[in-house]
Order: sequence, then structure tokens, then C-alpha cells
Amino acid sequence: MPPDPLDLLRLLFDTTRLMRSEAARRARALGINRAEFTALAVLTRIPGITQRELAERLDVEPITVARLLDRLALRGLVERRPDPRDRRVWRLHLRPEATALSEAVQTELVALAARLTEGMEPASRQSLTAGLRHIAAILAPAAPADLRQVA
Repeated sequence: MPPDPLDLLRLLFDTTRLMRSEAARRARALGINRAEFTALAVLTRIPGITQRELAERLDVEPITVARLLDRLALRGLVERRPDPRDRRVWRLHLRPEATALSEAVQTELVALAARLTEGMEPASRQSLTAGLRHIAAILAPAAPADLRQVA
């Protein structure tokens, strides 16, 4: 029996849903929600990202990310800095007070990556990564540039 051509799509959708659930569980263990967990992960990796770029990465509307950032700023974790070239744009940076939580998020991400690839041969892991980058490149420009890069 030939493989179902929709199996890959189903697996991608199901895996994404399951990973979001696992990220939410790990976030709750840190006393934050999944959106905060993901935002902190992105801001750690890409300091100075704009609010609009963060909204795209979180797959939410800009107003939603603005509210999320308001909450994080009230807790002293994030600051908005004006863009020197465009006064309408805010650049986002983690404050020193976010260091411990940001490190905890990174630790959880490393643990999750290890769990997801446990028992997987390095060559299989590399093939999977290459395949996902290929898919991201096809979906460009919807995919962020760092996902489209070939490893």
C-alpha cells in the first residue's frame, strides 16, 4: 500500500500541537504561560527584535504581543527601546532581571530538544533538520530568515 501523501502534513500539525502543549507544561512549571515562555526564548536568541517581528514569530496579532510585552515590562523583564532609524518602531530587549528566568527557559528548551531526539541517530537528526529547513524555505517569505538558512 503506498504511503498517504497527507501523512507528512498530519504529522507536522500533530507534532506542532504536541510541542505547544509540552511548552505550555514547561512554562507553567516556571510560573509563566506559553506565550511568555516563547517570547523569552525568542528575545534571548534575537535581542533587539521588533514588536512586529515578535508577533510574526509567535503567530499572533501585534496588539496581542503588545499586551504580552506590557505584562513582561511590568514585571521588569523586558524593555522597549526606540529604533534609532524609525521612531515608530520599538526594539525589544531583556532586562537584567530576566536573566534567571531566561536561563531557565533555555534549560527547558535544551531538555525538550534532548527528549525529542533521544535514541535518534545523528544522521537522522541532521536529515530531519534539513527537511524542515527545506519546508520552511518553500513556505518563505512566511518563515523567518533563520529558519530558511541551510545548516
